[in-house]
Amino acid sequence: MDLVVAPGPGVPQGLTIPAGELVERFSRSSGPGGQGVNTADSRVELELDVVACGGLTPTQRRRVLRALDPRLVGGRLLVVAASEHRQQRRNRVAARERMAELLRDAMAPPPSPRRATRPTRASRERRLSAKRRRGETKAGRARPASDA
Repeated sequence: MDLVVAPGPGVPQGLTIPAGELVERFSRSSGPGGQGVNTADSRVELELDVVACGGLTPTQRRRVLRALDPRLVGGRLLVVAASEHRQQRRNRVAARERMAELLRDAMAPPPSPRRATRPTRASRERRLSAKRRRGETKAGRARPASDA
């Protein structure tokens, strides 16, 4: 089953990663679940070698490697696990959806840099008049100086 990444920023036409580039491993899920938890291998680990993935353009690969660097195993493998469902089939779908979302978010272009703006004249005047009013309020609270 191929991994389909929906269109989004950085992936205008979407993306399909062939199933041959994905590695699936199955194991037993942890936690409660009765008798089935001890016998069924329902937990799914989905693995993708980002560096060797042929479906990514060089720009997309760079963005994914930079954005997902803390998550990558050995600097190249993206591993996603799913064990929230009881059926292995549903966990396989959940792992693929999770990986597709991670890849789509990672391939988005970086936001444009912030442009510095200057405060308007009116906002500067409002700020200064508020400071003046506050200063007058505090000055009114002061004790009168004693003339001794």
